Amino acid sequence: MMDIGSLLSLAAGTLGSPVVLFFILGFAAALARVDLSLPQPVAKTVALYLMLAIGFKGGVGLAETGAGLASFLPLAVGILFSALFPFIGYAALRSTSGLNRTDAAAVAAHYGSISIVTFLTAIQVLSDRGDTAEGVLVAVAAAMEAPAIVAGLWLAAAAGRSAGGSGASGASGGGEAVSSISIREAALNSSVVLLLGAVAIGWFTGPAGMADVKPFIADPFKGVLCLFLLDMGAVAGRGLLQNRKAISVGPILFGLYMPLVGAGFMAMAVWPLELSVAGKALMMVLAASASYIAVPAAMRLALPQANPAIYTTLSLGVTFPFNVVIGIPLYIALADMLFAAAR
Repeated sequence: MMDIGSLLSLAAGTLGSPVVLFFILGFAAALARVDLSLPQPVAKTVALYLMLAIGFKGGVGLAETGAGLASFLPLAVGILFSALFPFIGYAALRSTSGLNRTDAAAVAAHYGSISIVTFLTAIQVLSDRGDTAEGVLVAVAAAMEAPAIVAGLWLAAAAGRSAGGSGASGASGGGEAVSSISIREAALNSSVVLLLGAVAIGWFTGPAGMADVKPFIADPFKGVLCLFLLDMGAVAGRGLLQNRKAISVGPILFGLYMPLVGAGFMAMAVWPLELSVAGKALMMVLAASASYIAVPAAMRLALPQANPAIYTTLSLGVTFPFNVVIGIPLYIALADMLFAAAR
């Protein structure tokens, strides 16, 4: 069982990781109004590389371990969580934040989905301490994008109907239109397509394929992740500065406590599963993170009346820094305790 001293040691080790320190550098520079962000084409290329690399490595891991019931159960748990957690987030926001129904539905969708960069950061932190997760976790990450988008837009459509046709459903052409848009955007989102495609290629080519591309896929990964997190820190800090007046204390507190709620629910779900410490930790990281790529894109298209300053700032400017600096060590420590208790 992990004591407080061990937890503090893990937290210190995480804060000493280059990937986390580069994020902090970018965030602090943005607060000081120094721009360290990457040009948009470079940032997009780096993001595509990271998703390709982690998807391919996950597919190779699946090829090595096989895909049986032990792989299916985490996938089923992730999809179920992604579909149901927005309803919990919506209820919490409506009770404590003062947000209107449309904005609450949009924010809730972000917290049912996942942050792939938080996931990548946690993988690197775990790798630094010698832990490797099951390959299926990459497929779980990709599968958790779509259900949350559908759930959030369903909440918005239901809120519009309960308001007599104004609001979400009225602006989007009704619940049927919202559903069709959400499913299409979720299924064809570039991050989902690239992740699942890379998983499939890695699974098909296996360890031999990894040997062919290792100098490109494995060796530069940590350095590229440092560069990307420097940029993400700059983006997060700049967004927090620009939108701080648009958000009250209630939503900010939501952005801090909701990751812990998500991780807590997921911890109970993965306790009995046959997953490694890293696997359990990454399931909690996925549940605790909030999307700032796939879900904002879908919300802008299908729910244009929702305020992007609210949902983008909460997911990227509040929850993402919390998870990178504080949350990841907590989830890894909890995974250690769950793994020890299950033995």
